[in-house]
Amino acid sequence: MTDPAFIFPGQGTQKVGMGFDLSTHFSEARAVFEEANSILNWDLSHLCFNGPIEDLTRTENTQLAILTCSIASLRVVQSFGISAKVVAGHSLGEYAALVAAEVIDFGSALKLVQFRSKFMAKSAAKTSGGMAAIIGLEDRKIEQICDQIDGIISIANFNSPGQRIVSGETASIEKSIPLAKSAGAKRIIPLAVSGAFHSDLMMSAQKQFGSVISGYVFDDPKIDFVANVTGDFVKTGEEIKRLLTQQITNPVLWEKSIQLMKEEGISHFIEVGPGLVLSGLVRRIENDCTCFNVEDMKSLEQTLDGTNAA
Repeated sequence: MTDPAFIFPGQGTQKVGMGFDLSTHFSEARAVFEEANSILNWDLSHLCFNGPIEDLTRTENTQLAILTCSIASLRVVQSFGISAKVVAGHSLGEYAALVAAEVIDFGSALKLVQFRSKFMAKSAAKTSGGMAAIIGLEDRKIEQICDQIDGIISIANFNSPGQRIVSGETASIEKSIPLAKSAGAKRIIPLAVSGAFHSDLMMSAQKQFGSVISGYVFDDPKIDFVANVTGDFVKTGEEIKRLLTQQITNPVLWEKSIQLMKEEGISHFIEVGPGLVLSGLVRRIENDCTCFNVEDMKSLEQTLDGTNAA
């Protein structure tokens, strides 16, 4: 098999017990959790392994937990000599992708995500916002709906063909639901999130984060990195810093990102970290691609079998 793409999940994939299986079997995974505990000065591994889910799903904890589990999975994958030709991450997942591309180290990524999650949680607490998935409606119609609502609402995630996420003020989200139904949407699903992520309601978080990230040194990526904000390759660390700041209020161009990788000859994807959300999106975007994932021993064995056979 030619080198695959590594893709890293974002917020919403958390579950109690994540990371435990790999950390039990691999010192590489254990070391990542130990490093996270030391940097944060509290037991993140216990929260990941044991919950409770109410604490694990808090934005300030979830983002740290998913990043750490993703890097633990990455270190295990790398221990078997599997390398990536290109990396990308969905929203929060960009930070794990940047560690994989050697733009920043895990410790720096964890500290940045700690700032990011706190700023986003504070912005969410100050505003009444939410998100909803709109299934089976053209972008043009969704944009028209957003334009006709007197309030903050916009497309936050271009996930896959026919699946878009809108984000904004709670009242605006509520107004969009009957309008989307009338326009022909197959389904509208309000999401269980604490805020209007990737919308203008996160502007204060973006400004705060921008002042923090400016103090970090980012190297140029060692392997190809595709950014959420542009859906394109980014060549320099400085440009990545700018785009990470923009990403907090800008939409995630995931569909475009996967299409770009396919055009560049990528046919195999390994989802590194908890869940299978991104694998499902990849299959809907490019149905002739092969997807694997690594989050526990079972998925690791299936990935090793699949990559060796390919």
